[in-house]
Amino acid sequence: MVTATVDDILSDLPPGCARLILHPTCASHRVERLLIVDADDEMRDVRAALVLLVGVRGRSVLPAVRRLLANPPLVLAVKGRPEDVAEAEELLRDTGAGLLLVDPETDWDRFVSIANARIRPRSYQSEVLTLLEEDLFAIAQTTARLTSSHVVIEDAANKVLAYSTVCNDIDELRKASILARRGPRKYELLLKDLGAYRELHRTRATVRVPARPQDGLRERVAIALFAGHRIMGYIWLQETGEGFGEDVEYVLTGSATRAAAELIRYRNHQAVPMREDRIVRILSGPAEAAATAHSEKLPADLPAALILIGMSAEAAQADDAALKHGELANLASIHAAAYKASAIVGQFKGDTAVIVPGLQPKNAKAGLRSLAEAIVNDASKHLGVAPFAAVGPVATDLLSVHSTTAKAEALLGCLRREGDSLVATEDDFEAEILLHDAVACFTASTFRHRALWTLLRDDSDLAETLRVYFDVSLDVAACAHRMNLHKNTVYYRISKAGRITGLDFTDPRHSLVALLHVQEWANRYKEQAEKK
Repeated sequence: MVTATVDDILSDLPPGCARLILHPTCASHRVERLLIVDADDEMRDVRAALVLLVGVRGRSVLPAVRRLLANPPLVLAVKGRPEDVAEAEELLRDTGAGLLLVDPETDWDRFVSIANARIRPRSYQSEVLTLLEEDLFAIAQTTARLTSSHVVIEDAANKVLAYSTVCNDIDELRKASILARRGPRKYELLLKDLGAYRELHRTRATVRVPARPQDGLRERVAIALFAGHRIMGYIWLQETGEGFGEDVEYVLTGSATRAAAELIRYRNHQAVPMREDRIVRILSGPAEAAATAHSEKLPADLPAALILIGMSAEAAQADDAALKHGELANLASIHAAAYKASAIVGQFKGDTAVIVPGLQPKNAKAGLRSLAEAIVNDASKHLGVAPFAAVGPVATDLLSVHSTTAKAEALLGCLRREGDSLVATEDDFEAEILLHDAVACFTASTFRHRALWTLLRDDSDLAETLRVYFDVSLDVAACAHRMNLHKNTVYYRISKAGRITGLDFTDPRHSLVALLHVQEWANRYKEQAEKK
């Protein structure tokens, strides 16, 4: 029988869903089963069980808890607030049972599903494969219905992944493919001789293969499933007597897009880093980090750090971005494991996150930077992407690493905006991070210098001049050179801005006010340009 500890179950639950306020004290505290008990039920054998006490919460659980004292469970789960279950906690303390406090808003059905999945886990691979087959079979069946044809979806190695409902109008090739779950060798060679695969690899459009009655082949239409320039598989349509309709190419193109997305999702789910939520749990706060550290046997009392790795906006819009995202996570996990066996890799807000626990403070910064550089260099060399890597500050311990998240995110944002450096630590962009944070706070405020804001909004040439003027540290000659203007033009525009607004740009306080306004204008201008 597969069993799990209560910490294992906690590590799978969403952050804040439940917390263990009383740990079981028995020598072997592995949960062998989960039982749902109503407060009015007669108490049965609950040893080695996680018991969910439903129908009551808070102080109302006391009568049921008292009945459990003679034969206590391994862990009792109740809903309520800490102050409401303090008496129940005292009653259970002497029995050695644990007490799990569940948030009142948590759905019991979801709790049961997650707990049972940990106590009696299925093969993750079989679960993902089952979901993939269900989705692909649905795509095949819908495509067949829309095109009045028989549909087969294959992977890149011609293994049959899904097919539409078998009918009497399929030819020998389709019949043999379905029975063997791959195309017979002689037919594969025939299709290659006809140039079908060569054409499929050359174009993203549909490819027609004429009927060959002498070989038992009906007419076909096929399309390749692409992820960027990579072939993920094929969809084959075989006509069933009525011929193909005029919209077959339109329907098949849509089906290919859907099927390719499912194959990419499956490929990514096979990668452990893409399906781990330990990153989110550790970064949620000390309580969840402690539960994960206990469950995963991680060193919680030593320094730890967070590295965020993200692609540029352009790379994130590419056709194969989803596939590259999974490959980047895999590559990062290999480098991280080589650097520190206990390192954790996962996803955080759409980026790849690496948490490295158990660091030695003396050389932690240099080692983390080397790790980030190795990931970025190999990603550029082997994956064809140039990601950015932000090395966050070293936290005092794993339970504190969540406090570095905001700085790591801000640092990654600086890297993306600047575009010149691919790897950086807080030391490289500390001033920029502080300025960005100040602008964000300023943007959230309702106060504005009315004359300056109106000027920036209505005169884009003058606004851009002020932006460059501040970028070059108030150097008129450098501003003129960068904007390809005469110095007198820059002098005129700066003077005009000062005259209209009443601001003196040589006064540090006035310059700070102007800089915050100009930065906000620049951010809005960029957003508008990107939308266009």
